[in-house]
Amino acid sequence: MDGETRARMRDLPSVDRLLTAEAALVARHGRAVVTEAARDLLAEIRRGAAMPTDIGGALALRLEAAARSNLRPLFNLTGTILHTNLGRALLAEAAVEAAVAAMREAAALEFDLDTGRRGERDSHLRGLLTELTGAEDATVVNNNAAAVLIALNTLGEGREAIVSRGELIEIGGAFRMPDIMARAGVTLREVGTTNRTHAKDYRGALAPETALILKVHPSNYRIEGFTAEVPGAELARIAKEAGVPLLNDLGSGTLIDLSRFGIAREPTVREAVAEGADLVTFSGDKLLGGPQAGLIVGRRDLIAAINANPMKRALRIDKIRLAALEATLRLYRDPDRLTERLPTARAMARPEAEIRAQAERLAPEAAARLPGVIVGAVACASQIGSGALPVETLPSAGLRFSAIAADRLAAAFRALPRPILGHVSRGALILDLRCLADEAGFLESLALARP
Repeated sequence: MDGETRARMRDLPSVDRLLTAEAALVARHGRAVVTEAARDLLAEIRRGAAMPTDIGGALALRLEAAARSNLRPLFNLTGTILHTNLGRALLAEAAVEAAVAAMREAAALEFDLDTGRRGERDSHLRGLLTELTGAEDATVVNNNAAAVLIALNTLGEGREAIVSRGELIEIGGAFRMPDIMARAGVTLREVGTTNRTHAKDYRGALAPETALILKVHPSNYRIEGFTAEVPGAELARIAKEAGVPLLNDLGSGTLIDLSRFGIAREPTVREAVAEGADLVTFSGDKLLGGPQAGLIVGRRDLIAAINANPMKRALRIDKIRLAALEATLRLYRDPDRLTERLPTARAMARPEAEIRAQAERLAPEAAARLPGVIVGAVACASQIGSGALPVETLPSAGLRFSAIAADRLAAAFRALPRPILGHVSRGALILDLRCLADEAGFLESLALARP
């Protein structure tokens, strides 16, 4: 330790003196938090850590870092629109406003304003869902896995559910359909093979123990080549002839024809209902573009049975998500303006030419903020994500950052107050701009990067 450092060590303030000098930090973070941080900082310096030129500033940085939530806004430039690890769908402004209003004020969640008596929280969504899907009735739970769980438990506990081997999917986090069925108390009866299942396979499996037929949309993978599956309408006829319900799990689910965005056509919920499915389950936070929820639509008597299941209370959603979901569903009543109002639809509908022009415009701006980094516009391909349309991509454009190690640059971008996430390809960091709406905020964040 040199003489100058030794002298500065002697001048280190006490904790009390530091707290008095940094009263603004105490007012912002609280005395107990600032005291602990000050003790840690001073102890580290005494143990040999580098002496900061401004102890108060170092303390402020430490407190800001500790107070910063990991669940904070970031720029999703990964090329995946509905990124499971980044919260999936961005909510429409109408949904955000509805959620905020529900948080700030008391709301008639389970109160019937007409009668003055207790009401049902599902009543806020029932009319919209039946209108948009053509179903007799509807209910909502925490997510689509919960929707499948409670539907299976209600219809088939202690009995069998027939399902094609090619539809025994595994979703994120090693969550498997057979496991959900087991937890629901339903015995799995597999039919067909991985790539081919026929109507005769379902008919041959029907037995007194059969409680239902389950159809699962393989939304997170595709089997191509020598394949065969039984269409929903034919499966509905088989179920009706056998006197058992057909449960059709659409997974991501969509209320509109996605081909309008240049995407491969997915079965809509209305179509599944029209084909004769007795119950249809789907997600609220994927292709629908709303908050996390599991939606169940179908026959009135089956929905009533689900609502009477004790599981329903454990799996229900709160008033905040209910308000956001209701506002999101209302947007679908005006499909012509959906891309203007719903972020998920807007991201899917963005033309490649528009994104390419954005990339060419931003490339020199980005390069000016990152000396030593080469930035250029590049063609890329976006994907929908969250298990939806796994082999479909959308032509897009982005920014390519090179002349510095991609992993170092990616780490620097993740460390920003508002992180920027992209993906590494061929030794360079790529930022797909399909989901970039806030250009000014993006450039401000870039300027803070220290690769």
